[in-house]
Amino acid sequence: MSDKIRVQHLARKAALYVRQSSAYQVSHNLESQKLQYAMQDRLRQLGWKEIEVIDEDLGCSAAGSQTRTGFERMVAEVCLGRVGAVAAREVSRFARNSREWQQLVEVCRVVDTVLIDQETVYAPRLGNDRLLLGLKGSLNEYELDLLRQRSLEARREKARRGELVIIAPVGYRKTEDQRLEKVPDLRVQEAIGSVFRQFLAIGSVRQTLLWFLEHDLLLPACTPRGEIHWKRPSYGTIHQILTNPVYGGAYAYGKTECTVHYETGEPRKRDRRKPRDQWLSLIPNAHDGYVDWDEFERIQRAIRINARMGAHAGAPKNGEALATGLLRCRRCTSKLTVHYTGSRHDALRYSCHRAWLDKGLPRCIAFGGARVDAAIAQAVLRVVQPAAIEAAIVAREE
Repeated sequence: MSDKIRVQHLARKAALYVRQSSAYQVSHNLESQKLQYAMQDRLRQLGWKEIEVIDEDLGCSAAGSQTRTGFERMVAEVCLGRVGAVAAREVSRFARNSREWQQLVEVCRVVDTVLIDQETVYAPRLGNDRLLLGLKGSLNEYELDLLRQRSLEARREKARRGELVIIAPVGYRKTEDQRLEKVPDLRVQEAIGSVFRQFLAIGSVRQTLLWFLEHDLLLPACTPRGEIHWKRPSYGTIHQILTNPVYGGAYAYGKTECTVHYETGEPRKRDRRKPRDQWLSLIPNAHDGYVDWDEFERIQRAIRINARMGAHAGAPKNGEALATGLLRCRRCTSKLTVHYTGSRHDALRYSCHRAWLDKGLPRCIAFGGARVDAAIAQAVLRVVQPAAIEAAIVAREE
């Protein structure tokens, strides 16, 4: 038994913390699990009879980006003075970020709880042990950053060579040598090819969608398991096929980037599409495309021209509608758009035609906005009228 373990430590229970960083490790790294659970034998040898195993965090990373209920419960138990020792196979199991690691060490110092790994017993109240724990925490955090950086650089180099294929889009399958080839299903090939042929004939993404809907044609889609199923096309489906460089025979990587923002203290991730000159890799003629690269580029130019032309249409930005951007359609939940008609463009109408634009379905609703805005104006004036009278009285007195 270590001389750092005293009677007051053995009088309380020991908490064994078991954690693995991902679901893959939980399923495949079974030997690591066995070694971590085997720490119960070490705790019994050191003199503890009551041992609580905390393993709720199996599959959770300790980098600080996830909420770990098991770790939080363990810290709470330590704070209440119920734990004489916290143990793990390696101290890196506790935390891979300085914030949580220093929190645990400081709490253990305050309530006189020892930390135990497979080699040593640490007493945070001893200066040398506290220094060693601080160094180990910093090294664990640095090790995680270094591993992440190496993995990311290797991934990027593989992408620059065109050898990194994460997932095959519909119409393609991934080969063993990390290449893309067309699926052998001729029906799938014909459906995707017809999207490009109709766009070249019509020259509009939306009109291409309406042509498919008019003829009751379905398009293939992939399930998360890679299985093909057929569904009614939408505007997003057509646009994605026409703008994905994979269908032009090119390898592309790094088209989007993930940004993290915080809402009510919780991290939220958002994907943002980057301009082509910021992509990490773009290699034309990397595989057999549904159209050649020159034809794909002509399609992109046509789509960009259509978008610029469409940017000048729509309601004026300085319109007088009171409920612009505030009303939603009860049927499809989309925001109602504002239109101004009449010879002087002063007749206001609210309408929802998002279902027609995106899916070719009947328009949802449309109604005149004069009465609606008048009712809103009366309601607003009725609410602010008492305050307006008081403000007028105060202004007169001053």
